[in-house]
Amino acid sequence: MVSTLKASVTALGVSAIMATGAFADAHTEKLSGDLVIFSDMSNPAPRAVMEGMVERFGDMHPDLNIELTVIDREAYKTQIRNFLTANAPDVANWYAANRMLPYVDAGLFEDVSDIWEGQLSEELASTKGAMTLNDKQWGVPYTYYQWGVYYRKDIYEKYDLSEPQDWDTLKSNCQTLLDNGIKCFTIGTKFLWTAGGWFDYLNMRTNGYDFHAALTNGQESWTSDEVRQTFANWRELIDMGAFIDNHTAYSWQEALPFMTGGDAAAYLMGNFAVAPLREGGLDDDKLDFFQFPAINPDVELAEDAPTDTFHIPSGATNKDNAKAFLKWVVSAENQTLINSGDALGQLPVNNQSSVDDDKFLKEGFAMLSSNSPGGVAQFFDRDAPAEMAKVAMEGFQEFMVRPDNLDKILERLERARARIY
Repeated sequence: MVSTLKASVTALGVSAIMATGAFADAHTEKLSGDLVIFSDMSNPAPRAVMEGMVERFGDMHPDLNIELTVIDREAYKTQIRNFLTANAPDVANWYAANRMLPYVDAGLFEDVSDIWEGQLSEELASTKGAMTLNDKQWGVPYTYYQWGVYYRKDIYEKYDLSEPQDWDTLKSNCQTLLDNGIKCFTIGTKFLWTAGGWFDYLNMRTNGYDFHAALTNGQESWTSDEVRQTFANWRELIDMGAFIDNHTAYSWQEALPFMTGGDAAAYLMGNFAVAPLREGGLDDDKLDFFQFPAINPDVELAEDAPTDTFHIPSGATNKDNAKAFLKWVVSAENQTLINSGDALGQLPVNNQSSVDDDKFLKEGFAMLSSNSPGGVAQFFDRDAPAEMAKVAMEGFQEFMVRPDNLDKILERLERARARIY
């Protein structure tokens, strides 16, 4: 198996790093026996990363037989319960927070809290909440990326606007933009999930991460005063006319030209929007980023940062080898390498890692590693069950168009909560 992966390692440019012994230092104990890994990292770049990790870990442990099976990501989603139940591998890819809940509740994921003890718990502090259920940790993260507000720096400078630290400043900025014929935010809600991002941030800034997590887990009512306050805050922007018109007609990509063309000044979006914004003509002198500002000063700032993970199935045969692999995956050196621009191009989960020389990755890393004590959410359609997410995001889109329908929307969501959870 290892011999077939040499090209992937070369493509990742790791030979110099391996020569320094940085990876060997991560594990001095030599492993033997078997290690079976199932992965959904099927796209070319992630697959090269996965194969490169297997190669490097194999070189560190030459007596260890590693068997890697890569499954198409969509097919993996339908197969995971079956292979966790019967003939489980030793390591399996998945996702954090509520997406791992069904497998934790079914007893199919191993408790790996011992991996998180000591220094590693501090190094992975920003993602610990996303990996924790019932006060235990059920896997490790290996990559994530930030959400936040990407904005036209040149437009802000033209109208002497500063990056908002609080809700009042955000609204004041917005009014200045509107007075000059510029929409505050572009958005495309054709496929619903972008409205989910707005709800995530408004709810976490209004009520905090713990309430948001309880709501997406079905433990809080959609008709509560807390949720109504979130929508009241959202309505302030809607009533101002903050969002582009006819946003239900656009996908998130189709909404980009409003920002690149200067008709809108900002976009609440994940870091994956940076590349198309740059391709649309916004160099780094025109494009910048800020953390979604505080609304309720009594709650800490939590962030959306979708996190991909590794887990040990409870039915695994070689759990000690699997734990050693998971510890190595999250080491600072490995995290630096696999999240580099030549690999995943995302953010390392270890706060001791280095980040590529890209200003948005650096800002996101600083924000998530240092300035987000309030928790890391996984995005609404990952944190809520699929059926609840669909109903709720339909409601979010409807609210943005017809805010007077709020009572009917919340009653519908509450009925769905009673049925689904």
